[in-house]
Amino acid sequence: MALVGTLANVRKQLAHPEHFAASFAYVEECFRSGSAASRALAAVAVGQTERVDLAGGAFALLQAYLTKPPHEGRWETHRAHIDIQAVVTGEELMEIADRGRMVLDEDLTPAKDVIFYQPFEEGSVLRFGPGYTGVYFPTDAHRGSLVVKTPALVRKVVIKVPVGPFAG
Repeated sequence: MALVGTLANVRKQLAHPEHFAASFAYVEECFRSGSAASRALAAVAVGQTERVDLAGGAFALLQAYLTKPPHEGRWETHRAHIDIQAVVTGEELMEIADRGRMVLDEDLTPAKDVIFYQPFEEGSVLRFGPGYTGVYFPTDAHRGSLVVKTPALVRKVVIKVPVGPFAG
């Protein structure tokens, strides 16, 4: 089940918080104005993604993009990684649903560790602003980067954490 809220609250809800220690430390650094991670995220050009390798096989994707209408978004899940998604600046809508309710569209595993699903209109909608964090496990279909009212610039860090103790 996906976990959403502030970074502090999400951290408290995890069964194996040690598995996420390096990832959460990096998210915190992205939130800290003037830090190296914050400066790196601010330097990402709109429409681009930069990768940063972290401890334990995790990696961060620093992203800057304009939010898009829902019909341009795709539902996705991952097999090998758990997503930690944290909005640093801007705001977006994120939809989540149980992947068991979805119909497969395209499976790009294992090469890209992403599975896409056909359009689905019964997801739960969450509004993410600065500081909001979501943790999405392999059973959690999600569709993010969605417009709130009008397209807006979002800077976000997505951490890919190896499934590890959550396999199964």
